[in-house]
Amino acid sequence: MGVMEHVASVMSEWLVIAGAILAAASGVPGLFVGRNSPAGERWATAMLVAAAISGITGAVLATIGASTGIDLAWPVPGGRFAVKIDGLSAPFVVQIFLLATVGSVYGLGYWSQSDHTRDGRKLRLFYGLMAASMVLLVCARNAMLFIAGWEIMAMAAFLALTAQDDQKTVRDVGYLYMAATRLATLCLFAMFAVLFVSTGTFDFIAPSTTISPRAANAIFLLALAACGLKAGIMPMHVWLPGAHASAPSHVSAIMSGLLINIGIYGLLRVFSLFPHPPLWWGQTVLVLGAISGVLGVAFAIGQHDFKRLLAYHSVENIGIICLGIGIALIGRSLGNDVLLVLGIGGAILHVWNHGLFKALLFLSAGSVLHATHTREIDQLGGLAKRMPWTGAAFLIGAVAICGLPPLNGFVSELLVFLGLFRSAALPKGTLWLAGALGAPALALIGSLALACFVKAFGAMFLGEPRSNHGSVAKEAGRLMLGPMAALALLCLIIGVVPWAIAPLLDSAVAAWAPERADTVQTLLRLAPLSWISILSSLLLVCLAVAFVLLRARVRLSSVGQANGPVGTWDCGYVAPGPTMQYSSSSFAQTIVGLFSWALRPNVHNPGTHDLFPRPQTFTSEVKDPVLDAFLIPTVQRGSSAARWFKWLQRGSQQAYLLYILLALIVLLLWQ
Repeated sequence: MGVMEHVASVMSEWLVIAGAILAAASGVPGLFVGRNSPAGERWATAMLVAAAISGITGAVLATIGASTGIDLAWPVPGGRFAVKIDGLSAPFVVQIFLLATVGSVYGLGYWSQSDHTRDGRKLRLFYGLMAASMVLLVCARNAMLFIAGWEIMAMAAFLALTAQDDQKTVRDVGYLYMAATRLATLCLFAMFAVLFVSTGTFDFIAPSTTISPRAANAIFLLALAACGLKAGIMPMHVWLPGAHASAPSHVSAIMSGLLINIGIYGLLRVFSLFPHPPLWWGQTVLVLGAISGVLGVAFAIGQHDFKRLLAYHSVENIGIICLGIGIALIGRSLGNDVLLVLGIGGAILHVWNHGLFKALLFLSAGSVLHATHTREIDQLGGLAKRMPWTGAAFLIGAVAICGLPPLNGFVSELLVFLGLFRSAALPKGTLWLAGALGAPALALIGSLALACFVKAFGAMFLGEPRSNHGSVAKEAGRLMLGPMAALALLCLIIGVVPWAIAPLLDSAVAAWAPERADTVQTLLRLAPLSWISILSSLLLVCLAVAFVLLRARVRLSSVGQANGPVGTWDCGYVAPGPTMQYSSSSFAQTIVGLFSWALRPNVHNPGTHDLFPRPQTFTSEVKDPVLDAFLIPTVQRGSSAARWFKWLQRGSQQAYLLYILLALIVLLLWQ
């Protein structure tokens, strides 16, 4: 072992833990300064920057050499402070520190202490604690430590999400998130209990080959329920749209770019313990991924709140990640290394890409909200003239999330596509159906995402303002534009030089399937990453030339107009008004109609029946059918039924003692 590898094996985890401690304590200095003082927010950002330097350095060192890990005694039954960074956890560690720091810098301009004296300090406290708990969770190698990180993350996210707890809507979505995360924790407890019975330890080790199929299937289903709730896999997504829409935008960014990805990490870590999973595991995950991807983007198209629209796109991208995981599980079941590498490589890379472009989109949306004070798409318009840099950042994020070259979303979706195509070529039985159905589903997801962001970008940034909200908007400050520019640059770098990150993805594949680490092929052999780099570079040059020529032509045409510049989309009218533009509802009407069987839109169309009709109002609203049509009515009926037993609560100790006595008698007689 070389000197560098020895240093890496000793220092990597300690640097990451030091970074987590700095992140957890980043909000503490603000508690000891005045509510109007900016010192607290500056200290918090400085500590998060230091945490990122320490943590990212530790994660990089862990990928250089074989990490020895940390294993210390912990006075918790069955628990140990067992921490180790491998190829699977390192990408998550880097992403957590990176996005948390970028969001903190953005928060200096977006959520300054001077403007939020009531909730600024507590938001920063729980923001840093949430980031630290996620780092602890992805490094944990003991079930008790994992659950501790999970619970701290859940509570910190709840308190950060509900920072504006004086608003009823914020409290409502916070309670819904709390109910979902409590259910996820219960499933997690049950999963680790079954795993303990199978292995005899709370450490993360693979169960022996003698584990019963029933126990293995129970672990799979419980992990899918617990981590699926956290990740927002449809139909377990009900908490996600409201929470991401109502949270402060930089909190929305790390909830969408980091917190739900922790659910994906949990699935990957649990699935890695089973070298020979049943074939139906991969098929189930793949089907859930296709459903989440297609319906997630369909629900996004029907939204009028741009933050809620982005939240449903998180469900869509979790579906794409699950398509990759499903392909990898099928490959592991069949001993097919090609499917395994393409599936896990595509899934891990899309986790990274989703964190980058979704954080970019939420920060761009936060800048729009900060300038216009509305989340309604149909109240906006013409923002590209007033907020050109924010518009450019949103456009880059939109191109990336649609999976278009030369940005990063194209690369990860291509890897998943290649895995689906390879599975469609499988000769064994009906397994080709996985690829034959999954590939069209992924193509449909991409086309619907493109339509959705054409709607969102066109209605928000193009045309003319539809209300005073859009007409008074001003560009965001440097503290908000800087983080957006950094994320946009990272999206571009991964899209142009994807071959540079291929070794990191190979390391993740080896950590997920260690039994095949010496036999699997590399991503550079299985995917045309070098060709992607060449073609993306050429496309980037062509786009730059086209932009320069177009801008020069626009300048010449505006100089030659005798009567001054004309309005955007004026169509020759003398006095065009904002109502003459397409609204987001009208743009999405056809697609919403095609998916009306799932979206069930509430449409109020009074129609026009007279020759000179009076002004009418058309409204269209797409609610979540799982939450609004099933869960809420079910809970209400359960509450009504529970009232019939209210007479049992008499408030008398004698009555309660009688109930206990009767229960004991029944149990004794039954025994």
